[in-house]
Amino acid sequence: MEPGFWDDNQAAQTVLKEASRHKKWIDTMARLESDLDDSGELIEMIEEDSSEAAEIKASLEKTGSELDKLEFAALLSGPDDHRNAILTIHPGAGGTESQDWADMLFRMYNRWAERRQFSVSLMDYQPGDEAGLKSATMEVKGDYAFGFLQAESGVHRLVRISPFDAASRRHTSFASIHVFPVVEDNVEIEIKDDEIRLDTYRASGAGGQHVNKTSSAVRITHLPTGIVVTCQSERSQFKNKDAAFTVLKSRLYQRHKEEEAKKREKFDKSKKKIEWGSQIRSYVFHPYNMVKDHRTSKETSNTQAVMDGDIDQFVEAFLSDPELREQLS
Repeated sequence: MEPGFWDDNQAAQTVLKEASRHKKWIDTMARLESDLDDSGELIEMIEEDSSEAAEIKASLEKTGSELDKLEFAALLSGPDDHRNAILTIHPGAGGTESQDWADMLFRMYNRWAERRQFSVSLMDYQPGDEAGLKSATMEVKGDYAFGFLQAESGVHRLVRISPFDAASRRHTSFASIHVFPVVEDNVEIEIKDDEIRLDTYRASGAGGQHVNKTSSAVRITHLPTGIVVTCQSERSQFKNKDAAFTVLKSRLYQRHKEEEAKKREKFDKSKKKIEWGSQIRSYVFHPYNMVKDHRTSKETSNTQAVMDGDIDQFVEAFLSDPELREQLS
């Protein structure tokens, strides 16, 4: 390391994190290369011992699967793709129907994170009046969490026979998903004290029960932009405040990126895709089963698997499309 490397500890940590990401790629490539060499040696032994064929096939299939994943991961080369992600969920108009749909999406993304062995920290959860949720904010932590989840930003539409309708009529519900990269300390986002309003209140859980009897929940309003962030997941007001500022900083960073993209006339092409009422994906439970992504035309009839977190097929189809990827840059 160069002299003075540790003089700026924050900058040093940033360099070390980046070096660690590159090392993972190098180590993975070295391991796969070694696996292929081993398979090559086994192939030479087939004529001598045909019982090795099954072992070679299994080894090559495993290596091929890992190479496919590595090739796809190479698409995640954006400046923020490697970051953790903050995901927010908001129901559309429709009261209990949409709030229940928002809660179903909340469960879906938690299940998806489990499948990828990502960790989820719940930052804010506002329960619905009768069922579902009014809003939720979670931080998804894992390698390239934002890179994967950025494809989920937009409006998600549900068509089903309502469990809340005594006449068993078909209802259409909407919920919006927004995804932001978690901004690290080395990214300069200025938040002036006179530009925010900070309010505290008592946190409440499902059914309106108080999580505690002190005003630990925090609401931050950024006056210049009108962005409002709430956090009530922790019992400590100080921890909730720190978490709320993390979300606010990430949202301001994303806003800055979108403004820059708009200047380059790229953002206008994708903006309509995340406006209310212009859904990116439809989930149909009646009169037939189908989940279809309207951007890529990718679809499946296995709705239950999707609601259990199997959404990688849609994410990969989106990120594999060069034109759609260009809209994110």
